[in-house]
Formats: sequence, C-alpha cells, structure tokens
Amino acid sequence: MLGEHDFRQLFVADTISQLGSQISVLALPLVAVVALDASNFEVGALTACGMMAFLLIGLPAGAWVDRMRRRKVLIIADVGRAVVLSSVPLAWAFDVLSMSQLYLVAFAVGVLRVFFDVAYMSYLPHLVGREHLVEGNAKLEGVRAVAQIGGPTVAGLLVQAVTAPLAVALDAASFAGSAMFVRRIRRREDSPERRRGASLGKDMMDGLRLVFGNQLLRAIALSISSYNLLSGIRSAMLIVLLAGVLHLPAGTIGVFFSIASVGALIGALTARRVAARIGQGPAIWIPVAVTAPLQLVIPAAQPGWLLWAAAAASFVIYCCVSVNNITQVSFRQGLTPEHLLGRMNATMRFLVWGTAPLGAIIGGVLGQLLDARTALWIAAAAGLLPALPLLFSPLRTMRTLPAQHEQEPQPAKPHQSHAGKCGCPTSRRPASPGAAAAPRGSGG
Repeated sequence: MLGEHDFRQLFVADTISQLGSQISVLALPLVAVVALDASNFEVGALTACGMMAFLLIGLPAGAWVDRMRRRKVLIIADVGRAVVLSSVPLAWAFDVLSMSQLYLVAFAVGVLRVFFDVAYMSYLPHLVGREHLVEGNAKLEGVRAVAQIGGPTVAGLLVQAVTAPLAVALDAASFAGSAMFVRRIRRREDSPERRRGASLGKDMMDGLRLVFGNQLLRAIALSISSYNLLSGIRSAMLIVLLAGVLHLPAGTIGVFFSIASVGALIGALTARRVAARIGQGPAIWIPVAVTAPLQLVIPAAQPGWLLWAAAAASFVIYCCVSVNNITQVSFRQGLTPEHLLGRMNATMRFLVWGTAPLGAIIGGVLGQLLDARTALWIAAAAGLLPALPLLFSPLRTMRTLPAQHEQEPQPAKPHQSHAGKCGCPTSRRPASPGAAAAPRGSGG
C-alpha cells in the first residue's frame, strides 16, 4: 500500500505530525508545571481545554466536513495548528507567557484537531478503498505507535536541552511539514452534492440516529466514552504524579511513556491476526476487558521497580487499545455510507472524546481535593465499566462484523440467535436524503 503515491503522502504527513505532536503532549503540561508553577487543578484544566472542542463542536464539525472537500480541511487544520503553537515560544521569548494563553492555545489546537480527525477518518475510505481499510488503519496506527515510542523520549530530552516552550516550536514546524505532504495528494474528491432542504441541525441528527440506532455502534460508543472519561482523569494526574509528586526528570518521564507506547506498535502490527484468530467482535471487547486489572498498577508507581512495573502495565494497556482501535474504526468506516462518513465519525468523536475533558476536570478536582495518586486510584477502581456495554452486546460472540453491503451479521456458532439483531444498516437507500436506516484514551 505504501507503493501507492497518494496513500504514501498521507502516511508521511501523518508520521511528521505525530512525531511533532508527541512533543507537545509532554511539553505543554511541563510548561505549565515547571515554567508557570501550575496547580493540580490548572494542569487538569489545561488537559481539558485540549479536548473540550470534541464536546463543544464535535457534532457540527461532521456536518461541515461532509459539505467540504476533506483534503482541503486537512491542509487548513495543519497550517492553523502550526500558527497557533508558534505563539507559545514567541510569548515565552518576550516573557509574557501565561496560563490563560496556554488554555487558549490548547483549545484552538483542539478545535483544529477535531476537523482534522473527522476529515482524515472520512477521507481514508476514498483514498484506499473500503477493502483496504484495516490495512490502511493498521499502518497509520503503527505510525502513531512509533511516534509514541520515540516522541516522549525525544520530547523529554528536548525539554531538558532547550526548554519546553522551544520544544513546542518544533511541534509547530511539524504541522507545517504535514500540510506540505497533504498538498501533494493527487486524487481529488468531487464537490459534495448540495442536498435540498439540508440544515445543520438535521445533518447532526442524521449522525446521531445512525450511531444510536445501530446496536453495535451504540455499544462501541458507550464503551469508549466511559473509557475516555477515566482516561481523562489518568492523563491529567499521571503527569502530576510523575513530575510533581515523584519529581522525576523530564527524560525519565519520556522513557516511561515510550516504553508504554511500544505496546501500541505491537498492537498495530498484530491487530489483523488477532481479529482473524479470535474474531472481530472479541477483538473489540477482550482488549478493553484486559486493561481493567492493569489500571490498578499505575497509581502504585514509585521510584524504582514499581515505576517500571507501571510502565509495563501501560505497555499492555496501549497494546490492547491499539487492537481495539484498528478493529472498531475499520468496522465503522466499512459500515457507513460515503455521504454519512463525516457525520458518523464526528458523532463518535463527540461521544467518545467529549467525555475526556470532563474526566480531566474531574481529575483536576480530585487531585486538588485529595491528591494525584488518589485520583488515579479512583479511575483505576472503575476500570471494568468500559467493558460492560460490549459484553452485553452481540459483539461478544460475533466473529465477522457486517459491512455496508451486508444485511445480516455472522455470529459465531452456536450463538445463532444473535443473527439479524444488531440493527445494522442494509444496502437499501435511506428513506430520506442524508438519513441512515434504522467506530492515551481509546480512539474514536
């Protein structure tokens, strides 16, 4: 697939962007903790600002993306992020950097990320064809995993060497480079057809009806939204625990996250084989269930072997999340008609990432009232909740998941009673235009 010119441009663009983004994932909170002496609540609020856009504009973003050429959306989002992030080192150089600016930067980058992610997930089926979705998603998930492996370590060393604000400048440059490669994609989309009587509210409702009217999509959305609520708590407080409580150097923190991220790469490399071995449905719910007991290791981190035990637990968690992501995102893309891809992806993003900023705020409040370690214990204690919607759905036994052209799922024997009960859309046209007949936190 990398021999195909257009996919190769997207692959290289994503590689550059992901490597740069890993710098800011570590650098922005460290700017707050180290340079601005931010409190636990302020770090939680900063994390929440970065994800709040999914909650505030997630639904309308899908309707807008379905009305635009997705390649153009990708370029504008990349250039916009380059400009916004550049303001951090500039403000720092003139000694005017503040938490208020970091909040605004995190929110603006989040808004642009919403549009980029929705457009990217909706563009991939056009670029590679639905028959190659699993392979395409696996390769791009592998890029993300490699970036997560090397990015935190490089980011930690950069922060130590040139300070966090200057490290953010490198992230800005990475987004500019990503935009250049997206521009090199030759294949052009047709202009989206203007639908008579369409409105923003109606388009958003089409996306909601598609997701909530489908038993499988609904179970996936409920699972990942609860997972990301807990992940928001962990994301906000883990940095505080490592940097503020354990007083680990930035380089060690980077190594911690890099070890964890090796699991994501292994998950990306093995996701297809895992799904073929245990079935597509189990490849969605089993990884989520496996992460539950492992979450209990993270809050126990202490300097010494307990720190690396927590990194090892994170390694397995990242592996499981990667397998889940590739399987359920490919299923969602293959199930949804072309004209509804933007709205389906935006609805799922709204549902599954909209809970993350709420989790970050909860984490900040718990960290302020109690402490960072206690907040992590609370999140770990609730770790089994995300598996429940999947366990009580037909996904539990379905070896083969339906595609857009299929009317009936193929459950594993002997559980034939599940057939025809998943609420999956058929190949028939919907009754009205744009309406559908009745897919680190986890990705959505």
